Amino acid sequence: MGESVVREKLKLLPDSPGVYIMMDGEGTVIYVGKARVLKNRVRQYFHSSEKPFKVQAMVEAIEDFSYIVTPSEVDALALENTLIKKYKPKYNILLKDDKTYPYIKVHTREAFPRISIVRRVKKDGKYFGPFMNGVNCKEIVDVAAKVYHIRTCGVTVTEKPKKPCLNHHLGRCLAPCAHGISEEEYAVCVQKTLAFLGGDYEEAQRLLAEKMEKFAAEEQFELALDYRNKMRMLEKLGQRRITSMPRDVDADVWAYASNGLYAVLSLLVTRRGVMQGSVNFTFDEGAGERGETFLSFLTQYYANKEIPHELIVEETFDDALFAAYAKEKEGRSVEITRPKFGIKRELLDMGRRNAAEYLEKAVSAIAHKSDMTTSACERLRELLGLSRYPKRMECYDISDISGVDKVGSMVVFTDGEADKYEYRRFRVKTVEGADDFASMQEVLRRRLMKLGSDEEDKFPRPQLIVIDGGKGQLSSVSEVFRELGVGGIDLVALAKQEEEVYVPGRSEPVRIDRRDYALKLLQRIRDEAHRFAVTYFRNVHSRRNLASVLEEIGGIGKAKRIALMEKFGTIDKIMRATEEELAAAPGIGRELAARVKRYFEEL
Repeated sequence: MGESVVREKLKLLPDSPGVYIMMDGEGTVIYVGKARVLKNRVRQYFHSSEKPFKVQAMVEAIEDFSYIVTPSEVDALALENTLIKKYKPKYNILLKDDKTYPYIKVHTREAFPRISIVRRVKKDGKYFGPFMNGVNCKEIVDVAAKVYHIRTCGVTVTEKPKKPCLNHHLGRCLAPCAHGISEEEYAVCVQKTLAFLGGDYEEAQRLLAEKMEKFAAEEQFELALDYRNKMRMLEKLGQRRITSMPRDVDADVWAYASNGLYAVLSLLVTRRGVMQGSVNFTFDEGAGERGETFLSFLTQYYANKEIPHELIVEETFDDALFAAYAKEKEGRSVEITRPKFGIKRELLDMGRRNAAEYLEKAVSAIAHKSDMTTSACERLRELLGLSRYPKRMECYDISDISGVDKVGSMVVFTDGEADKYEYRRFRVKTVEGADDFASMQEVLRRRLMKLGSDEEDKFPRPQLIVIDGGKGQLSSVSEVFRELGVGGIDLVALAKQEEEVYVPGRSEPVRIDRRDYALKLLQRIRDEAHRFAVTYFRNVHSRRNLASVLEEIGGIGKAKRIALMEKFGTIDKIMRATEEELAAAPGIGRELAARVKRYFEEL
């Protein structure tokens, strides 16, 4: 739109809180920000004052902007986070590969609470975690089951008693579903489990030692070794306790290190006075001020995680705004602490050293990563004559055996990196027999029809589509583009044998040097699409074959086939399962388990 249009739109900005969206000449979103007063904040970018290099580069690229007015600045902060995840703007920091760490949940709202491992925190029970850096949640749950007999299954306890399951026979559960224990007696087990998960390991250590000695005396050495390993695991957990930290302190410690181009945020997690672990995040410095960058990162990180009761930080940012956001999200207050001395200061200093050390080691890796990702994207644009920078690349592949169980895969790379949350899978529905061209056409037709539909938020418009194949595949997909009138998306095909790139409108393929990162990027996305398609095909094919094999076993009807398929997943796992494991599947029991086992042994 140009400078004159931007100037006119600046005059119309309101005195309201909201989010502003900056776009370049191609309409691509390059920055998203939030403001207490939109008029003041957006106009600052276009003042003639001196600006940091990255901010100046962004301003020079702006050709248009839009804004969304929100009821409050807290709403603007939440909306900013949503739009950053949606558009992945070039000049914002973006939390990539946001891993959700496991928690142990005690389902305290149930009459007979059970424990389970989850990755999302809701307000429906008691949670412990997150656990990271080698802490094995399954081992902790196993200790709780063996020592305190807390149940781990999801069976509903009803007035009519059920038959005790294998866990009861193994001494891991007191079978409340079979009315083997009263609610009052079970509540004592729950309280001991809560104390154990809260860090009181002494009783568990003592009980484990007793069982270890018992099994050793009975010469059941494998069981004795298992209990000894669990004791050592608890010892390591106990060593993580910070002796001078009160046991009721739940805090995340955030430390920041930057060299002007790249930055590292280091997180130390403490829960109930125990160090749960640490993790480092690296990213390019964004175009926002440091406080804005830090606040934006916190909002992204905690969007799907519980915010602890305390944040220990050194950075200066809008504490009141984040506290209001946390209060609205968690329904309680969050304390933001900048300690000057004491154990909390020591933790902050530890985080700072960790961040600085990680940044020093990461700089060369980040530079190399840039060669393989964003720089490779720019190189593709140049070598293939693409109409725009391929920020979002999608690649497709088909997998089947002789036309059976045909599936298609769609993988997505954003700025040259795998974006696994965006991957999609397709079952080919309309093609008979082995016809990869027709299968690819069906998959692309179904995908491209989502453009402009209600589903476009889940399937954003890509800048480049890569097809696994040669000239024939490219031609068949081009037909779909013409049929649907799709424009503004570049299309290429990568042929496996010679690694040649076919581009519409060119009679000869483009040959890229095999050492060029641009070709390596195309190879990575092509290989990832193939891997994803083959994995999906194997799952589909295995489950279909599993169903057909089980039909041959007398007494295994549809409901029991489904129960076995859901429990084991593949025919191989059923064949390797013991009678006890088979019997534990819903509705199977010992008699049918013996029949299934005998059937596979006679094959």
